[in-house]
Amino acid sequence: MSRRLLAEAIGSFFLFACVIGSGIMAETLAGGNVAIALLGNTLATGAILSVLIAMLGPISGAHFNPAVTLAFRIRGEIATKEALLFVLVQLVAGIIGVWAAHVMFDQPLIQYSLKPRTGTGQWLGEFIATFGLVLTILGTIRVNVAWVPASVGLYISAAYWFTSSTSFANPAITVARSLSNTFAGIAPVDVAGFVAAQFAGAIAAVWVAKLLYEKSG
Repeated sequence: MSRRLLAEAIGSFFLFACVIGSGIMAETLAGGNVAIALLGNTLATGAILSVLIAMLGPISGAHFNPAVTLAFRIRGEIATKEALLFVLVQLVAGIIGVWAAHVMFDQPLIQYSLKPRTGTGQWLGEFIATFGLVLTILGTIRVNVAWVPASVGLYISAAYWFTSSTSFANPAITVARSLSNTFAGIAPVDVAGFVAAQFAGAIAAVWVAKLLYEKSG
């Protein structure tokens, strides 16, 4: 258990630090061009996800995401106590990663985002983003497990661009991003809507994966 939790902590730290740090770097270098800044943020996030899943997947499953942990709990592949510990570690280590990014870029350690992200379109975007992420994980595990790191990294890279919300697809990182008034932030008041949509997307993906990949009768 301690090794699994440590793997989740390391992965969440680096993932969250990458999302925030690459966002700060991209916005700084893009000269006001939001598309270029988003592209930089996208490439870094997709790359780090692939690396972390390849490195830590054999130890903890490389969830780094309460929605993914929920999906595996629903499927009975992780116990409730372990799932709760995973979520706690993901959130705590992830927030520390956000703070580390702030320190690296000479930002105030404690911040709260002022960036509004709300409305039906963005909630639907988060539902779709998380649904697609969880289905990608469950489907690729079933048909070609060696492709999981690349598949998840590529999916998130694509979802940054085809979803209205830029694909947070992770309740823990949504909370952590509310604590950063930078390019990747989300106003704290808007977190609940995103998280609800993310969990709904994960639950729907578990159901669809069962229909697609598990034989009936």
